[in-house]
Amino acid sequence: MIEFNAHNHGFELGFQGRTFLIHNEKNPCISSGKGTAEYRMRYSHFKIRDSVREKKPLAQFLVKESTPTRVVLSFEDILTMTAEEKNGTLEIRFSCADAEINRFWLKLCGEAGEGIYGCGEQYTYFNLKGKNVPIFVQEQGVGRGKDLITFLANLKADAGGTWYTTYFNQPTFISSAQYFCHSDESAYAEFDFTGKDYHILHFRHIPENIILGTAPSRPALLQRLSALVGRQRPLPHWVYGGAILGMQGGTGVIDAKLKNAISAGAKIAAVWAQDWEGMRMTSFGKRLFWNWQWNKALYPKLDEKIKEYRERGIRFLGYINPYLATDAPLFREAADRGFLVLRADGSTYTEDFGEFFAGMIDFTNPSACTWYKSVITQEMIALGLSGWMADFGEALPPDAILFSKENAERYHNRYPAMWAKANFEAVREAQKENDIFYFMRAGFTGSSRYAASIWAGDQLVNWSFDDGLATVIPAALSLGMCGIGYHHSDIGGYTTVGWIRRSKELFMRWTEQAAFTQTMRTHEGNRPASNWQFDSDAATLAHFARFTRIFVALRDYHMHLSNEYQESGLPPVRPIFMHYDDAKFLNVQYEYLYGRDLLVAPVLRKGKRRWKVILPDDVWIHLWSGKAYPAGTHTVDAPIGYPPVFYRSGSDFSVVFEKVRDM
Repeated sequence: MIEFNAHNHGFELGFQGRTFLIHNEKNPCISSGKGTAEYRMRYSHFKIRDSVREKKPLAQFLVKESTPTRVVLSFEDILTMTAEEKNGTLEIRFSCADAEINRFWLKLCGEAGEGIYGCGEQYTYFNLKGKNVPIFVQEQGVGRGKDLITFLANLKADAGGTWYTTYFNQPTFISSAQYFCHSDESAYAEFDFTGKDYHILHFRHIPENIILGTAPSRPALLQRLSALVGRQRPLPHWVYGGAILGMQGGTGVIDAKLKNAISAGAKIAAVWAQDWEGMRMTSFGKRLFWNWQWNKALYPKLDEKIKEYRERGIRFLGYINPYLATDAPLFREAADRGFLVLRADGSTYTEDFGEFFAGMIDFTNPSACTWYKSVITQEMIALGLSGWMADFGEALPPDAILFSKENAERYHNRYPAMWAKANFEAVREAQKENDIFYFMRAGFTGSSRYAASIWAGDQLVNWSFDDGLATVIPAALSLGMCGIGYHHSDIGGYTTVGWIRRSKELFMRWTEQAAFTQTMRTHEGNRPASNWQFDSDAATLAHFARFTRIFVALRDYHMHLSNEYQESGLPPVRPIFMHYDDAKFLNVQYEYLYGRDLLVAPVLRKGKRRWKVILPDDVWIHLWSGKAYPAGTHTVDAPIGYPPVFYRSGSDFSVVFEKVRDM
């Protein structure tokens, strides 16, 4: 039931016992305005300037309708707000009489001391209380901090990130006070959580809607939210059969490395060869040739090799993105048929990706969607690929011209979800939903319905808390608050630049963390020769092989968590406060619950062999020693190969965990 109380100078609007809007003449909850934004893009990074010409608080209101399930208000004959109960939530819709109004602010009631989580994939801060968060999909950027590498990346190519730049934004958040907020609006937005007991939601368009919900518990809250935004399909069962081994360089190289891994006792579920379509060298390192057709020179007899791998229980994965390089055959076909995004002058909108140019598929064109799905079907699925990295999607230019005539500035955030939808439909139409695994980095509302898995993007191959190993944990936790259950990262990171090189210890620690997620997958990085790899020495290979066996030993638990996500929306990687209502866990972001029964506290600093952990109110069994620990803060031994992992005493999976102890 909607709780609406209007009086002479204002109103309060609530739902299910919680007040969401308080409005009065001196402090209106809604403002509208007009403005113009300027976007400068380079290598998928955006510099944005916004000029607000007018901002008008809408103080006066008129009640047009008021029932227990529907309230309609008019604000100064400019804006109409309709609040309605819908599927157990409060949906607020807006309409505006003035087409020139393109700025909107809503003041939403909050609470002092609450934690705020979500807004897509957040790498630096899990709790967003006190932050102003832009909702705009873009390249995450190098460094993402105030360190030297960020400065140099900006100096050379405007490539440095900030704490809020991310591939996957979503106008969705959950509060520790047990309410959620979501909007289907795709325009640029800023969610300002700096107020003590309120939040300001700012959109550069009158939003389609704002949906609010409550629940009696945090798990129930996430269940309602994930049902609203959609949940990913279950992963194919073969994903839990071992690591996905990222390699490149041709059939001979892959055969040799795969043989070495298996000889060392590694469990391998798949080979991932991102260069199946060819490669080009640039100053940044090895880059792929963006033409999604089998490169027979680099991979002779690949069709036969894929069948051979499949008979051995090993899948073969490739790579694709929504771009086509201008020197590629598929680009010429797409351009000739009008399937690419255009400039205002009608020419193909090609972008510089660092020593080569490419055009972008226009997914607002149904014929372009059908054609690109046929590329996936005929060039990849028919070849025998069991999946691929579905890369990019975060860089639709806001000044582009789309087939649908939609405003590209507003469509920009939606683009990665439509890219996910194209992959989803290609797999579904090939009737391969239970067989093919594709993973994406860019996302927005809708990605949880269409993306098989999300990976954390291009982290630095170092220990940085701004852009290294540590960031993949809040990334998974924050996306879990937005409906994403299947998330993983490149083991070892991706970006090698300047003096930053992947070390042996970093690779080992990253491997340890990945074993306690839904997917283990390695990446050689942008400069493989400069990075430590899984087989760089015998000790690393043995360590990697052992953790692939641990991952497989946990298969029943992995699948239990996947089933739980399908049924309840609870992500496998979840914050401690999801099950333990204790304020001290609201800011814990570098350890996590893997399901209800495992607590994982990865070692995130170089050279550390002991690590501090905080355990919630239960008895916890140290996975490696079997020692019982009570709730509280403990410093435990954590040599390489034995990261701090605990299981809950009395768990139904205790036998599974005890088997891991002896591995």
